[in-house]
Amino acid sequence: MLGTDVAARLKTLDADFLGIDRDELDITNKSAVFDFITDYKPDAVIHCAAYTAVDNAEEDFETCMRVNSDGTDNIAKACRAVNAAMLYISTDYVFGCDGELPYETDSPKNPLCIYGKSKLAGEESVLQNVDKSYVVRVSWLFGHNGNNFVKTMLRLAQMNDEIRVVDDQIGSPTFTEDLAILLCEMIMSEKYGVYHATNSGFCSWAAFANEIMTISGNACKVNSITTEQYPTKAVRPLNSRLSKASLTKAGFAELPDWKDALKRYFS
Repeated sequence: MLGTDVAARLKTLDADFLGIDRDELDITNKSAVFDFITDYKPDAVIHCAAYTAVDNAEEDFETCMRVNSDGTDNIAKACRAVNAAMLYISTDYVFGCDGELPYETDSPKNPLCIYGKSKLAGEESVLQNVDKSYVVRVSWLFGHNGNNFVKTMLRLAQMNDEIRVVDDQIGSPTFTEDLAILLCEMIMSEKYGVYHATNSGFCSWAAFANEIMTISGNACKVNSITTEQYPTKAVRPLNSRLSKASLTKAGFAELPDWKDALKRYFS
């Protein structure tokens, strides 16, 4: 979902780039990653690959860690070998779930599930191995490629007059096309560091679902429920608010409001 939009953005910028998928390179294969990157000798790598099946990760934790932790470590060390910059996509799941204040980039980490722990391990590897590194935490991604919450809500609305959606988890829906623009600007800036990059504004999943129904013209009713009423294998953070102060300080513009992004997604 994100990688496709990043590649599309790089193309519009007339950048010399190579976009690859897992059929072409298994990032968990250390020697394959090293050979590929040292042969291509990139100036920079934008690492969008990840194991993102949050609930499955609780039982398939070895695969999750192998992709998100070991795979990232393989890329980081290969980047170090060719002195390439590396941009790593991380997540709000590296934090806990307490409070209502947005997390700063240096807020204490307390991942509550295997997925969050695997992404934090990836962060640590990038920061330890790559001098020219960017760690970019994102949340609630939606886009035209791949599966996401918007597509799920539209599918459920076709089959149901009413749906139940969690209303006590708060975060920022983020349009991958907006995010891709920022990531490409960032990778060319040499402003290395840790960032939070989401569309502006906060809402609950239920509020997000309501906006989806409104913009798409669906009459499906969204009923609000609590996280406790919708148990899942993996613990989700109640507070996924991320402060964008790091972007402002570095001179990057914040992404547009999530409602504006959702309208553009449908248009």
